[in-house]
Amino acid sequence: MMNLAGKTAVVTGAAGGIGRAISRSLARRGCHLALADVNEAGLAETAELAAGAGRRITCHRLDVADKAAVAAFPDIVTAAHPGVDILVNNAGVAIGGTFEQVAEADFEWLIDINFWGVVRMTRAFLPLLRASNGAQLVNISSLFGLIAPPGQTAYCASKFAVRGFSESLRHELEGSSVGVTTVHPGGVATAIARNARHALAQTETELIEAHRRYEKLLTMPPEEAGEIIVRAVEQRRPRIIVGSDARNASFVERLFPVTYWKLINYRRA
Repeated sequence: MMNLAGKTAVVTGAAGGIGRAISRSLARRGCHLALADVNEAGLAETAELAAGAGRRITCHRLDVADKAAVAAFPDIVTAAHPGVDILVNNAGVAIGGTFEQVAEADFEWLIDINFWGVVRMTRAFLPLLRASNGAQLVNISSLFGLIAPPGQTAYCASKFAVRGFSESLRHELEGSSVGVTTVHPGGVATAIARNARHALAQTETELIEAHRRYEKLLTMPPEEAGEIIVRAVEQRRPRIIVGSDARNASFVERLFPVTYWKLINYRRA
């Protein structure tokens, strides 16, 4: 078990949703926080919600797609905190549309944030994590890092990449003081679907149907997901699947690795 009291955690995508929920759960356990996001107003709200006696909380505007900003970020964090014990790579975006509908620039935009952001942040902060006497790297993948529905080629590519990167890195860090947790949340009620970009080639009808379909699946309160994830961090678990929908879909995929989508889609219809 990892005692989180007095630890310092860096959380990206902390302005709302799962990132905010994780931040609040960490704070309740006595963690100091360095909160990062492009949404400064949302960061301020998270900091206010997580505030408490003895906790040091700093807010930082950070775009994880900005290589120079990420490379400079550890020095900014350590100017306010004595070290870093936990890094939560949560920042992420989505885009709707089939592969042929999604423009190459939009595909690259998503990969740059969802995957390269995780890689850049990990590279930047790994020396600080190694300097801790017990550190944890937490990378947020997705249910769509376990299964791959149609209309999500870019998002699935990024989240499968996060999964592969994290699992390989966990094997490389075996025996060190740094643990790696890969998180696969299912339908958590965040704003990611509402805030998603959409392919210009999509019709209005396709957009309405896509939003209706995915909003219906986003049912778990972020606070519940945040608690599940932070409990897994305390236990230093290597993998956590959040929600019965994600667990069920993962089970079906393992049994039917080629035809799983027909079965899952039939159950959702």
